[in-house]
Amino acid sequence: MKNDKEQKKMFDTEKEKKLFTLFSNWFSEKANSISALSPSGSPREYYRITGKDISAIGVFNPDKKENIAFLEFSKHFLSKGLKVPQIFATDPESNIYLIQDLGNTTLYSYLSEKRINENFPPDLIPYYKKAIKQLQLFQISASKDLDYSICYPRSSFDRQSIMWDLNYFKYYFLKLAKISFDEQLLENDFSLLCNFLLQADNNYFLYRDFQSRNIMLHNEELYFIDYQGGRKGALQYDIASLLYDAKADIPQQLREELLEYYINIISKLAGINKNKFLEYYYGFVLIRILQAMGAYGYRGYYERKEHFLKSIPFALNNLAWILNNISIPVKLPALISVLKRMVESEKLTKYEVVKTPASLTVTINSFSFMKGIPEDKTGNGGGFVFDCRAINNPGRYQQYRSKTGKDKEVIDFLETQSEINKYLQNVYTLVDQSVDDYQERKFTNLMVNFGCTGGQHRSVYCAEQLKKHLREKYNVRIILNHKELDLVEQINC
Repeated sequence: MKNDKEQKKMFDTEKEKKLFTLFSNWFSEKANSISALSPSGSPREYYRITGKDISAIGVFNPDKKENIAFLEFSKHFLSKGLKVPQIFATDPESNIYLIQDLGNTTLYSYLSEKRINENFPPDLIPYYKKAIKQLQLFQISASKDLDYSICYPRSSFDRQSIMWDLNYFKYYFLKLAKISFDEQLLENDFSLLCNFLLQADNNYFLYRDFQSRNIMLHNEELYFIDYQGGRKGALQYDIASLLYDAKADIPQQLREELLEYYINIISKLAGINKNKFLEYYYGFVLIRILQAMGAYGYRGYYERKEHFLKSIPFALNNLAWILNNISIPVKLPALISVLKRMVESEKLTKYEVVKTPASLTVTINSFSFMKGIPEDKTGNGGGFVFDCRAINNPGRYQQYRSKTGKDKEVIDFLETQSEINKYLQNVYTLVDQSVDDYQERKFTNLMVNFGCTGGQHRSVYCAEQLKKHLREKYNVRIILNHKELDLVEQINC
């Protein structure tokens, strides 16, 4: 039993203490650890809480109405057999709740890991088709007796919702990116686009943010999160969100193949007319891209979160394709003019996707302290050595001794029976600072070493996770070397 002084050290905030208590009360066992997860693009805060035999995700969200929407939607979707996280416990007064821990792998992170040389991995296509099948269950089956009065902030994707999105794009992207426009003419076009979109059949559940980062891969199944902004709306919006998800960068030919797959299934479920569906489809593609660009502007230009800015070139590529290949059946001269200036803007080219080889090589080693710290052969003599021996050791348990930090059983153990996620968040902060600085100063090499007792479990897991983190965030060349496993991997990101 921890004394009061030791227990106090476990909590950085009062909300963490309350989540810890909620977990302990619900599972009738003391939690062993609580660690903050990477922040999302919202005010919600997520924590992984672990006990002896179970883990959960603790959520703090100051927006009570949004909490009600998420929790009530979850209950409804679970009653329909949909793959959403289980709700374990809630404390409405403290704005916290506990949900099922679905791990760390999103469809987007899995795609990023599998992607080589810009090519879309063929083995990801079945996952997208599975996601599309599930989407239609949300849209059709789950929508029939859904209580739309719990929706927040609007019960439907109506005129007000559409204009909010368009103005979000105008004020947080166009203004902050300094793209000139005629306010009244653009407002006129917004009204015309809004009128056009509202002609589509809008009596279905609209998930609102159905994209690869909100689809989890857990135990070989897809699970779905972040539907608290759902409301009544048109079918076209969500499939457009999935297929034109900017950084997923799905090839256009595959988009068309997956759209055809979607239409074939939805036609049977909802009896829609394909031509009528397509008449409005690219209008919804357009507004989804504009809404996303508003988010990139707000999070990137205003909140100074650079990784949102890195999505801009992908969105611009999508807009360029729309401008060159699609004629939306409503005249929008002011908006089209603005979009063309965006696509051609020299200012935005500084966020252009880097196609040239990476100038910085990050060498990541896992090793055993019993055999010594790896030598830096680049001559720099710098970098990091992280000691993983404070992490709960899977090697102490017979069932894990023959396995490594690359095996699912060990990964599950570390993510649920240790504070390794909190540990890695601190690692990412330090390494990111060096990567940013090294790239700016044109340095060519950085070495990061993870050591543990045998160099088999904890250090291997940490090295693999840092590889995934850097691959998603930076244009760097990675050399991954598991010294004790005799495995070397070279990756150009």
